[in-house]
Amino acid sequence: MILFAMMSAAPIPSSPDLGKAEGLCRPNESGSAFLVSVEGLKDRRGRLKLELYPANDADFLADDNILISEGKVFRRVEETVPSQGSVTLCIRAPGPGVYAISLMHDRDANRKFSLSIDGVGFAGNPKLGLSKPSAAKASARVGAAPAHIPIRLNYRRGLFSFGPLER
Repeated sequence: MILFAMMSAAPIPSSPDLGKAEGLCRPNESGSAFLVSVEGLKDRRGRLKLELYPANDADFLADDNILISEGKVFRRVEETVPSQGSVTLCIRAPGPGVYAISLMHDRDANRKFSLSIDGVGFAGNPKLGLSKPSAAKASARVGAAPAHIPIRLNYRRGLFSFGPLER
């Protein structure tokens, strides 16, 4: 599967069950959640979309409607990119365990992944090539308390290159 196909080209429906309500973390929150430090933003426009999947290749980046209808793990948090400061997003997990996590910087806020415009990153910050990373390389473990993880965004650099911005 080519990396460019990993994010659906179809618009992603907004749902109160999948949006902000899942990701609200309060100071000193207990329970299973990931606090994701967003690194390497290209600019401060658009939206960020953080998603949590089962940590297996069959379900990683699968259609959310199918995952939900089959009773599988799926969570999504979407936020507008703040105009300044560090960016940390919170996404709750159903419980302790290992989960695959993706992050998209939807720079034009059209709710679709565009290779030439948008950025993408994963838990574990795997090196990206022309295919999506395995679920194992894009996963992180969480216990009974929130886990802090960094995710570095990758953007298109040239014709066949996709990676973090040079700083």
